[in-house]
Amino acid sequence: MKKHKTSKAWMREHVTDPYVQRAKAEGWRSRAAFKLKEIDDKDRLLRPGMTVVDLGAAPGGWCQVAAERVGSHGRVLALDLLEMAPLAGVDFIQGDFREDAVLAALTLRLAGRPVDLVISDMAPNVSGIAVSDQARSVHLAELALEFAAAHLKPGGHFLVKTFQGEGFDAFRKAMMAAFDKVVVRKPKSSRDRSSEVYLLGLGNRPHSRQG
Repeated sequence: MKKHKTSKAWMREHVTDPYVQRAKAEGWRSRAAFKLKEIDDKDRLLRPGMTVVDLGAAPGGWCQVAAERVGSHGRVLALDLLEMAPLAGVDFIQGDFREDAVLAALTLRLAGRPVDLVISDMAPNVSGIAVSDQARSVHLAELALEFAAAHLKPGGHFLVKTFQGEGFDAFRKAMMAAFDKVVVRKPKSSRDRSSEVYLLGLGNRPHSRQG
């Protein structure tokens, strides 16, 4: 009963959310589009002609923003465990990012092309067990960082969703070892009560991982 009430409260909050309403009115697939738009307006991550990889892409809010801003000469490669309706300018792969075969398919699709920007809005299915959910979230962020480290061009950037809690500081240190600068972003459209923040790694340093 309690869970049912909680679900009803979430749905009520969702349908009355101004960003949800605005996304519908403006044709964005999700309210998450406003998070990327705000971060990009501040940090100038997306430019015409870029190659972008979007991890955890469904339903496609971030893809829409990325495809619009990189333009017809750019390329957006997207991946998600869930199905995503086609989007112009977006090359989508459905599969589990944690599986080697899916990662190999994504790498093959890149065809050796260096990546300018990796964006990851991946989050685990929530179990309600905070410690377990946090551990899975950190693991996904670590996998995204490994992918970014392997495929970003020197000087490329990496934007990843994280949650403040156990493992957050260690993950941020790992990012600081790989990028010239790491900053925290909390977009206005990110709900205040959520521990969600975005870590932005600026200036990929491939040499820092040699040894």
